[in-house]
Amino acid sequence: MYSSTQLAFKYLKYRLTASNGKGHGVHSPFVFEFITKMLNDKRGLDCFKDIESLRSELKKNNTEISVPDFGAGSRMQLDNRRKISAIANSSLKPKKYSRLLFRIAEYYKPATIIELGTSLGITTSYLACANPQASIITMEGAPEVAHIAQENFNNLHLYNIIIVEGNFDETLPSVTNQLSTIDFAFIDGNHRKAPTLNYFYELLKIAKPSSIIVFDDIHWSEEMEEAWNEIKEHPSVTLTIDLFFIGIVFFRTEQKIKQDFTIRY
Repeated sequence: MYSSTQLAFKYLKYRLTASNGKGHGVHSPFVFEFITKMLNDKRGLDCFKDIESLRSELKKNNTEISVPDFGAGSRMQLDNRRKISAIANSSLKPKKYSRLLFRIAEYYKPATIIELGTSLGITTSYLACANPQASIITMEGAPEVAHIAQENFNNLHLYNIIIVEGNFDETLPSVTNQLSTIDFAFIDGNHRKAPTLNYFYELLKIAKPSSIIVFDDIHWSEEMEEAWNEIKEHPSVTLTIDLFFIGIVFFRTEQKIKQDFTIRY
């Protein structure tokens, strides 16, 4: 993975070279709509308060749990005994991006959602609140983490979520084999090139033109950037949006020319 200094330099370059986050100069009606309806939506909703209150509680919880490492490790803690507060402070997606995922799910109304990397369930909760009619399948490798996430869903009265425990290499194929299609996926799992591409190709089997796949930490390391570039070049991918910390993939068949956007957010 990149050092903090390397990542900061890359982020500065992104800020200087990315398209304006207001949509000016973006010659794509679809992307302009995405910017104005989702990136620039500043609404605060009641469910946001409940989820962020839970996040605050988790950040203060010093209970230690076991967390087996199936992925590329963590910047903050490599030991497999971790405090819940440490997980909350280092692993949870910031509310800015959690709320963006909420707005995407609210706007496009995906019926079937897959998430790889439940963690403590904050992002999952945002997705569940965005579309209560959706069926959400979220996957977590650490049983104790999954148990806490389930308690959090119960406390928030979110009942459209199913947690699948285990290594994603095994659980994802078993889930996709039971589904005819996928509307939305958020991939926040093993931050290495080969597993990330494996997840992409597995989901591609049940993707359709209206499907959306979001990848987390696309600039986290050199090999994650290599994975992101391969995904962008795939013939089925017609449009991508790079927001630095996440990358969004579309398969719109009505779009005849492949386009890749880097947008300041």
